[in-house]
Order: sequence, then C-alpha cells, then structure tokens
Amino acid sequence: MQNSPYDLVIIGAGPAGLTAGIYAARAKLNVLLLEKAAPGGQILVADWIENYPGFPEGLSGADLIMNMTDQLKRFDVSVETNEVASMDLSGEAKRLQLSDRTVTAKTVIIATGASPRKLGVPGEEEYLGKGVSTCATCDAPFFKNAMVAAVGGGNTAVQESLFLTRFVDKVYLIHRRGQLRADRLLQERALANEKIEVLWSSQVTAIKGSDAGVSGVVVENRETGASYDLAVEGCFIWVGTVPNTAFLQDAVKLDAAGFIEADTRMQTSVPGVYAAGDVRNTPLRQVSTAVGDGAVAASMAAEFVEAAE
Repeated sequence: MQNSPYDLVIIGAGPAGLTAGIYAARAKLNVLLLEKAAPGGQILVADWIENYPGFPEGLSGADLIMNMTDQLKRFDVSVETNEVASMDLSGEAKRLQLSDRTVTAKTVIIATGASPRKLGVPGEEEYLGKGVSTCATCDAPFFKNAMVAAVGGGNTAVQESLFLTRFVDKVYLIHRRGQLRADRLLQERALANEKIEVLWSSQVTAIKGSDAGVSGVVVENRETGASYDLAVEGCFIWVGTVPNTAFLQDAVKLDAAGFIEADTRMQTSVPGVYAAGDVRNTPLRQVSTAVGDGAVAASMAAEFVEAAE
C-alpha cells in the first residue's frame, strides 16, 4: 500500500516538529506529522521552563507542549502515531517506510530529537528503572527522604538536581570538571542549596545494588585517581544527548557525533530534506532554538514545493 504524495512529512512531534507543522499548515501544505510516541519528546519531563519567552513566571514542559499541540489542532494537519523504519531520498519523491506502509513526500523535515547519553559503566543497564534514572520529574517521588547521586554539570543536570531536593534528603552532584557548565543562575541556586553537595572533578565508574535496587555508586576522583564507594539509593544521569538518527543510515550526511549536518536554512545534504531541533548540529539545544529551527525548516520546505510546481 502506498499513499498519494504529501507536500511535507515531518518526523518527530517535539517543539521543532510541532512548530514546523503550524508553519507548514499556514503555508497551505499537505502535511503528515509522524511521532512514534507522545508529542513532546524530552521536554515532557522538564519540570519547569523559565527561559522560554512569553511566560515570565515559567511553565512546565508538559503545559508548553499541550499549548503547542492545541495550537496545531486549529489547522488541518494529519498527526499520526507511527515510526519511520527507513527512507529512500534518492528520487524526486521521498519514500518513507513506516511500520505499516510506505508514504511519499515532496519534502521531509527530520525533527527526531535526541536521547539521554549513557555513562557506559557496570550496573547502569542492570539497574535502569531500579534506581537508575534520567528523569527526576518522573522518578523523584520514589526517593522521598533518600540520598541520591546525580551525574552531570549542564543545565539539565543542575535543574533536575534542584527538583530532586523537593523530595530527597541529599543530592551528590557528581561532575567531571572543576566548574559547572550550567547557566550562572542555576549554578548559584544549586551551590546555595544545602541539600546539594557537588563532588568536583569526579566520575561514576560503577553502580552497585541488589535485587532491591541501587545501593551505591563507585566514585573516582579524576585528579588523584582515588576511588571510593558512595552509599545512595538512586543515581540520576544527565551527561548529554545522543541524536535519534539511527534509522537514517546513510540517507543524509551526519557529523562525527551522529547529528545531522544542516545549514542556516535547515537544509541537509539532500535537497528538499531539512533538519530541525536537537537532532541537527546546532550549538544550542533549547526549546527556543528548536522552535526557531522548525519555523525556518517549514518555510524552506514551502519554498521548495512552490518552486517545484
């Protein structure tokens, strides 16, 4: 079974994909928006967003996505829960193999985002969901009055560690450098919080536990090489992201880290195929930049379709 061609297929319904859908619909394109799970992506687990313009008091990630989704519903955009298994972008009509059928499109926007990077240490996979987590918003209530480790030093790690302090007695924030990379305001909040203790120039080399779950982590000081056991009941990991590009194979050009190479017009190495949001090689991965990417990508796709007619 093969559908008649769409003007545009958008893969991914995070902030970039939803924005692209809104802009494409306003450009009167025939659009299909695909999302393998729930719309929103990683932002759904963001407890509070303070740096998105227009919301001076901030708002939750879930509320922001709900607003974006409601706005998209005002337009005639087909949103489908489905997954792209592979793509053939060699012809004028781009062919996308979905889980149940093949669809074709004149243009494609890839907005599949990124997933949390793993530490790659013993015990990480074994205790995933049993004390190892990448989502404080999801799992913090399970650690009420507990002592937990948090690994990372960027905005996500610091912001989520602050959220953890609402529930736990102690957060050991383990960072491999001697200075946090988070925004200065977040750093100040974390360093002033009596429930957060930063373990500088340190890394987790193993996660320990039993059938009951995590019981501790092994911490190594990167300056001295000394290791010691740290008794905790949970380990939250925020050490960056990995692009969700495995399904692309060689369809478009990727950089060394696996992110899609795209120019300022969001154009990839294949004409008519664009990338937007965290999946592309961007210097900043924030909601505001993803929204901007989505708007540009949809506008360029509309120009491409118009020029081809």
